[in-house]
Amino acid sequence: MFELLIIVVIVLLVFGAGKVRSAGSDLGAAVKGFRKSLQAPPPAPPTGAKSGPPDPAVAPGSALPDAEFPEVLAARSRGSSKPGA
Repeated sequence: MFELLIIVVIVLLVFGAGKVRSAGSDLGAAVKGFRKSLQAPPPAPPTGAKSGPPDPAVAPGSALPDAEFPEVLAARSRGSSKPGA
């Protein structure tokens, strides 16, 4: 506990009380904004906006496929099970 008091005194001597106070208030405002953003619901997309054509490789309602190497994707589209075959 005594070490913490020494550190606080050194910080006050180096930066001054004004800088430490403003840094503390800035940190508090940042934490408050972060907590507020976690509680706020995400913004809803506009109802009249078009998002572009759907991706034909992904079926609606299914999860997106994992990223793979181009050779594996090419082999899968050819119907073979081994890349390069």
